[in-house]
Amino acid sequence: MRNYIKLFSIFLFTGLLFTACETTELGLLVSPNDLAADQADPNLLLISMQLAYATNQQTLGDQADNLTRIGYFGNRDYFAGLPGNTLNGVWSRTYSSGGNGAGDPVSVGILTNLQALEDIDANLETDYSFHVGVGKVLYAHSLFQLVDFLGTAAFTQAGNAVEFPAPSLDSGADVYAAALGLLSEAEALLAADPPSQGATDLFYNEDSSKWVKLINTLRLRTYFLTGNSSAFNSVVAGDNFISSNADDFQLQYGTSSLQPDNRHPDYIGGYTPSGNNAEYRSNWLMNNMLNNDDPRRFYYFYRQQDATPGADADPDEETLVCSFVVPPPHYDGFVYCAVPEGYWGRSHGNDEGGPPDNFLSTAPGVYPAGGKFDDQAFGVVGLGVGGGGAGIEPIMLASYVDFWRGAMATTDAAKAGFLEAGLEKSIAKVQSFGSLDSNADLSTEPDDATVTAYIDGIVAAFNAATGDDKENVFAEQFWATLYGGATESYNYYRKTGFPTTLAPNWEPDPGAFPRSYLLPQNEVINNPNLTQRSDLSTQVFWDTNPAGPAFPPSN
Repeated sequence: MRNYIKLFSIFLFTGLLFTACETTELGLLVSPNDLAADQADPNLLLISMQLAYATNQQTLGDQADNLTRIGYFGNRDYFAGLPGNTLNGVWSRTYSSGGNGAGDPVSVGILTNLQALEDIDANLETDYSFHVGVGKVLYAHSLFQLVDFLGTAAFTQAGNAVEFPAPSLDSGADVYAAALGLLSEAEALLAADPPSQGATDLFYNEDSSKWVKLINTLRLRTYFLTGNSSAFNSVVAGDNFISSNADDFQLQYGTSSLQPDNRHPDYIGGYTPSGNNAEYRSNWLMNNMLNNDDPRRFYYFYRQQDATPGADADPDEETLVCSFVVPPPHYDGFVYCAVPEGYWGRSHGNDEGGPPDNFLSTAPGVYPAGGKFDDQAFGVVGLGVGGGGAGIEPIMLASYVDFWRGAMATTDAAKAGFLEAGLEKSIAKVQSFGSLDSNADLSTEPDDATVTAYIDGIVAAFNAATGDDKENVFAEQFWATLYGGATESYNYYRKTGFPTTLAPNWEPDPGAFPRSYLLPQNEVINNPNLTQRSDLSTQVFWDTNPAGPAFPPSN
């Protein structure tokens, strides 16, 4: 992987190139790329595209994990907590403009850059098909995700401001079909192993074969969601998808705190002079992993304290207000406020504000944020400690594929096998991050025997369970595996309804679980062909389950 400081410096130069071309609200109406093909640098265009894409993955991952209790959702009302501007940036970064997370010197989106790259490749003698192929993969995945979160997206009329100044949206099924077509186009380009022409590839170091594996992996997630078992099995039979941790699709962060800051976003917020200011860790997930004795919890979470008010310490109304509160009736059987052993987070929907707990609450750990490994010595967080922020943004991992294959398996034995394989890959990857924290006592790491016993115990529990209980064992482990890159949890939950064991919202009636988001408000305001939705009930075309609030079961 190239040096990130160098990359971001290059990108700042890109900002000088495009600053005068930034657009305003409606990304689809005006193209910021007015340079002729022989004036634009395709390598800089590719960098800009990757950064816009990476920022979208951060945003969508946070949205998904907050809704599915892998992360923390801080609002008692779903509609109030997900206003129309929630996905403004994701929309604009996909099509034309929007901050890209690298100091935001320029706002140039994925489609705009892809069109520019296609023009360059068509009009210059130099072969830039690598750039175009990568761009098509990123755009295709972005379209899938827009449909997953919005139920629709622009494709047919997107990026053609002259003919379609107010583009209409396509159906979700049509956008999915178009995105699959883009993947086929990208595969045709990348399978030929074109020259990279000095491109900076933030993900696969200019390895076209790994991009082809990603293409097939995106097909697998798509065929799982749409229930196309024949196409799914055909991709599996081809045996050219992400099946090893070495092929994982992820963004590597650095350790520089200079501007632009290239550290993991959770590290930036969680390791400050004032302590842990990052979003709270999920009480449901921490409690679930604690009860299962999941070895990954020491890597995911860093405990600053060894006891939690209201659990194994006296209640404290200053630092944890809810520790004095009797759990409401609808929380029967679920952890409400406090998790034992110092796992100090928040429950779904807790909107109590910000108490003085920055040096008390559980912070992001060494995986994937590049923070501290929890060697059970406890202590406060601060600048520069742990891995310095050199974590990753997980996007498509080999362990995810095993869980999709398990979900598509036709026998319990096969499903158990994929559960085991997914856990083995996940834990191995997570444990490899322990060495990032050079000051940790790594003698406390879970040893091989402990890991084996954990996996064997989970598989045994799955085999012994029946009905929903069996599905819950499987889905809970998928949730734990998705920590840090949980976009697919939102999809899996709406597709299957599992796990049914998710803790409820603090509010007994927070509104039906969001089946999709409101349309991006900036687009609605500027596009006369669009009308904003009145609620969050619109179901994505592959979500054929009953309407809410009956489904999904955990609201």
